[in-house]
Order: sequence, then structure tokens, then C-alpha cells
Amino acid sequence: IDTSDLDSLVRAGSRVCRELDLEFTVITLGENGLAFVSREYSEHIPAMAQDVFDVTGAGDTVIAVLASGIAAGLGILDAVRLANLAAGVVVGKSGTATVSTKELLDAISLGQARLLSEKICTLEVLLERVRQWRAHGEVIGFTNGCFDVLHAGHVTYLQKARAEADRLIVGLNSDSSVRRLKGPGRPIVGQEHRALVLAALASVDAVVIFDQDTPIELINAIRPDVLVKGSDYTEDRVVGAREVKSWGGRVVLVPLVEGQSTSGIVSRIVRGAAGQ
Repeated sequence: IDTSDLDSLVRAGSRVCRELDLEFTVITLGENGLAFVSREYSEHIPAMAQDVFDVTGAGDTVIAVLASGIAAGLGILDAVRLANLAAGVVVGKSGTATVSTKELLDAISLGQARLLSEKICTLEVLLERVRQWRAHGEVIGFTNGCFDVLHAGHVTYLQKARAEADRLIVGLNSDSSVRRLKGPGRPIVGQEHRALVLAALASVDAVVIFDQDTPIELINAIRPDVLVKGSDYTEDRVVGAREVKSWGGRVVLVPLVEGQSTSGIVSRIVRGAAGQ
């Protein structure tokens, strides 16, 4: 079996699963993290270590934490990610080492921060994630917007959008795109900060910034199963609706929270500053 690179290892792991009738295999990759491989799905989980001093015992740590996580009721992938975090702690120490509860909790906090930043991705990276999600049988949802000054209406809308799919991708208008659509005074919040706030929401699985006036190029590239917009639209006005329906997808219009809008918030701030 060729194991010269990650792709070869994944193919080998998949073959082992099939031939031995295994549900999954986990391949340790030293300082490069882990590879989770099943018959139909694979995922590379990069190492979370800040510094790598010694990989001795890292594999034992992975086995111990993976088994403990599954025994405690974690899903398999969550248990694998937890094991990867634990391994990231021990390889940062010299010699054979253990990981304490506090160290693991600290690693989880750091991992969550890193996961947050990884939700914001390029189209190329996103398409690979979509491929993996689909291989796992997950339904892909897509919505888009400026999301300038995120408010309760946005949060509720995204929660409802996420309820229509297993994964929700948000296409975010870039600063230049917002200016063309909304005028020279917008956006109030820059694209990097808008993307970060969106990524912090549990309902959002990925954020991709686009510079065009509409997200049609993103939609055609991603080919979502569900396209979501607010009920202030009609289906014939939803960009990408015809395309999504052409490949068997659905268009969903979700109700909006009344009285919630960025322009309304800005107006109230301006009136308050003027003493009105």
C-alpha cells in the first residue's frame, strides 16, 4: 500500500475500512495532525500545537482520548477532534507526557478560536469543504447579504436559514460591493469584522466574501441544495433561484423580524446624537 503522501494514506485507510469491515480509521500524522477516514468520507484535522518539541507518546494520547470521548457519548468526529487537541498539548512538551484536564480545556478554548477564523475562507477552500460535507450526506444551504451592523433580526434569520439545511454558507458582500449597493456611507463595519461576527454564530458553518454585486457566481460554484432569502423577497427576485431549482434544489423564503434593520438602527443613533 502506497503511503507516500496524505492522499495515499487516505486511500489506504479507506481500503482498510472496506476490507476489514471497519466503521472508520484514524491515522496519526505526527506534527501534521490526524486523518479521519471512513469508507465514504475523509477529513484532515490539522495539528493544533503552537510548538512541536517531541511527538513521543502522541499516538497513545490520541487513542486514550478518542476512546474516552466515544465512551462519554461524543460523536466520532468530535471525539477525534478532541483527541487531536490533546495530542497538540503533549507534543509541546519534552519526552513522554500526559495532558491534564485544565490543559485540555485550555486547548478547547484555543481550538474554538481557531475554528472561528477557519470558518472564514476562500471559495477554493470552501468548495473542498462542500465536497466533504456532501460525501457525508449533508444538505448544503446558502444565503447572502451585507450584514452591516449585525442585529437580532440577522441572528434570527440565520437561525431559520440553518434549520433548512445541515450546513449553512453565508456569502458576504465585500466593502466595495456594499458601497455600490448601499451608497458611499456604507458599510459601517468593514468586511473582515463583519465576517468575524458572522463566523461566531453557531448557525453559520462558513463565510465567503464576494466582490460582485450579486452572489450568482458563488451559487453556481457551490450548487447549494437550499437557497434561503428573507420573506421581503419574492422567488422571482431571488438571485440564483432558477439555477438552484434547475439542479433539484429548493428556494426558501423565511419570515423576518419586524422593526429590525441596519438603516433603522443607524437612524436612531443619528437622532440620538443630534438630541432629537
